[in-house]
Amino acid sequence: MARKMLVDGEVAAVADAGQYDYDLFVIGAGSGGVRGSRLAASFGAKVAICELPFHPISSEWLGGHGGTCVIRGCVPKKILVYGASFRGEFEDSKNFGWEINGDINFNWKKLLENKTKEIVRLNGVYQKILTNAGVTLIEGAGSLVDAHTVEVSQPDGSKQRYTAKHILIATGSRAQRVNIPGKELAITSDEALSLEELPKRAVILGGGYIAVEFASIWRGMGAEVDLFYRRELPLRGFDDEMRAVVASNLEGRGIKLHPGTNLSELSKTADGIKVVTDKGEELIADVVLFATGRTPNSQRLNLQAAGVEVDQIGAIKVDEYSCTSAPSVWAVGDVTNRINLTPVALMEATCFAKTVFGGQQVKPDYGDVPCAVFSIPPLSVVGLNEQQALEEANSDILVFTSSFNPMKNSISNRQEKTIMKLVVDAETDRVLGASMCGPDAPEIIQGIAVALKCGATKANFDSTVGIHPSAAEEFVTMRSVTRRVSPTSKPKTNL
Repeated sequence: MARKMLVDGEVAAVADAGQYDYDLFVIGAGSGGVRGSRLAASFGAKVAICELPFHPISSEWLGGHGGTCVIRGCVPKKILVYGASFRGEFEDSKNFGWEINGDINFNWKKLLENKTKEIVRLNGVYQKILTNAGVTLIEGAGSLVDAHTVEVSQPDGSKQRYTAKHILIATGSRAQRVNIPGKELAITSDEALSLEELPKRAVILGGGYIAVEFASIWRGMGAEVDLFYRRELPLRGFDDEMRAVVASNLEGRGIKLHPGTNLSELSKTADGIKVVTDKGEELIADVVLFATGRTPNSQRLNLQAAGVEVDQIGAIKVDEYSCTSAPSVWAVGDVTNRINLTPVALMEATCFAKTVFGGQQVKPDYGDVPCAVFSIPPLSVVGLNEQQALEEANSDILVFTSSFNPMKNSISNRQEKTIMKLVVDAETDRVLGASMCGPDAPEIIQGIAVALKCGATKANFDSTVGIHPSAAEEFVTMRSVTRRVSPTSKPKTNL
């Protein structure tokens, strides 16, 4: 008996056995591809997935099950953040009675070895998850022949074709390099996670997540770090007030900030890499990291063969259900350039599988998606920032803020405040957004995200009993309005 799927709101039988090799063929075994394939298989679909051979550093012929996040992104990055955080802990421990005699040495190679062991383990875990779900694993690079055929190529030139009723593209994105003289001397985040030697002098170009996080990592491990970015503040797109806090914290940790500055040339010297800025400044570095954004990984997919449309940067165009311009081809995750976060790719893939194979028409909900920047200390946000709230507001906005010295810092004497912020609609009392920069911010904001998703009001926050003593209780004890802002007086920012 044929299985059932939901397409365009109508239940349709999955193709009879023999018409296609598979009900679903997935290109890319990152977070979105794995979720979509295993969930489709749980609904009874015959599924295959193709992925490149494993390696910590991606290339044209190297990848791995788990994708960027697991192998060369969020997971190994967080491991390095943990490693870098101990520097501050050692410093803070002295006033808590810990007497550390002699030098404290950091062994980069040991951390790197343990990080690599963990991502090798996770690569195997993802393979096992797929196998246990009944998904067929195929190694190689997938591309489209037509709207129902995928060709999987091997480095030796051999190729194999497979047909499928539906094709899901989940190939993610790749780090991009700035086109300046000497660009080949720079590295991207892929290589930064697997450097054989820890740099003593690092230059980072970029002001986003990756740039700020690696600045914190390398500084925490003892390197001299210079961070260059084009705007006045890092983390464009985040709340301006919180961006200023992050910048202050970076400087407080010893990172040299160079706002409004770009790099113009790199050259190799006997002392290292010579870096020249667009302001004529020169400095020498052991490593130059380009953290200047990522580009959709769609170039080798031969999308035009199936009539799949892309935008000007190569992102695959999809509708609200993740369907491309070819009705049998779907796409999720960073390759579509919607909200480029691993949990969002998981959400999109879940909705895809439920819609096409689960008999449920479900589309992703991009409202109140929380996120975090794992700087030291971290920044985490959910909902609208103050600037976004004013753009969308029909009434005044109430801003509540709390700036305080964490209890731990009162003993350690670290001069680093925690900042919290709530943005509230004055007319409805609904909390539109929450931000926090300080220890444990992502853990706290994840809980706040549930409240916002449920439509919580400021009154709901105020009536909630806090946990004492904790930083989190500040979110339910902010009683005084810091400022009231009218949409007619929207602050213009180009920071």
